[in-house]
Amino acid sequence: MLAAFLFWSFYAAINGRTITLIAFTFYTMAHHIQISIEAGEEQQEILISELNDLGANGFEQTQTHLLVYFDADTFPSYDVNELLKDFNIATQNIEQQNWNAVWESNFQPVVVDDFCAVRAPFHEPIEGVLHEIVIMPKMSFGTGHHATTWMMMAQMKDIDFAGKKVFDFGTGTGILAILAQKLGAASVLAIDNDEWSIENGRENMVRNGCANVTVEFASTVPEGPFDVILANINRNVILMHLQHLTDAMLPQGLILFSGLLEEDEPEIVKASLTLNLHLSKKEKRNGWISLLLQHGV
Repeated sequence: MLAAFLFWSFYAAINGRTITLIAFTFYTMAHHIQISIEAGEEQQEILISELNDLGANGFEQTQTHLLVYFDADTFPSYDVNELLKDFNIATQNIEQQNWNAVWESNFQPVVVDDFCAVRAPFHEPIEGVLHEIVIMPKMSFGTGHHATTWMMMAQMKDIDFAGKKVFDFGTGTGILAILAQKLGAASVLAIDNDEWSIENGRENMVRNGCANVTVEFASTVPEGPFDVILANINRNVILMHLQHLTDAMLPQGLILFSGLLEEDEPEIVKASLTLNLHLSKKEKRNGWISLLLQHGV
């Protein structure tokens, strides 16, 4: 994902509970402040988005609490306290910890029905799926665990990629670009503005034999034209780049969005209609949505 804008989410089972971690640029997390927030799962999803905007760089979810991590040197205490004034919270200092090792050791395969599966090289092959993607779980976004990535893959099942030119805006690990080629895309341009994602994405292209995928460091939309655009980012980035994304589409082209909360839908759909983008299909999962729009229909 575009590192300047989007929190990066990872899910794994640790000691019988679900853990969600933001990807850290470095392997070792230095001195941090941890805030424990008593909140239900739906409230947690909203808080993750809001706290990310305040500079949080790690989250851990359970059914009843959200743990948030901030760099102690840049902790915006006033803004955080104002945001959380109506919640029961507890704060403590956390010494450095190797989250990368924790994440890699607990990464579990992801299966999207009988359509596709995402696993690490150290997992056994997944039987009974049409497409299998092998991702080394390094610190970049997009392993399929988060609802937004899962929905993107699920929606891609019904898109005709055969012979198409595809653009993956904010590629992270490259999962969506890999899947697009497996579904028959003639070419895929995948970009990200995070060097770690670019390195990891290129490794994953080689690992999955993706000869027709180009991974580039960039944060702006190229001219195109593209038949299909994939953008698993967030509302603000989508709105910021919507005109450029539309300009890069071929007539009757498709654009698939996610990284959106349910309450983001009206604003995204309204802005899209002004550019002759019409909602074709919507998926909903755990408070998040994925929108498939078509140009010029």
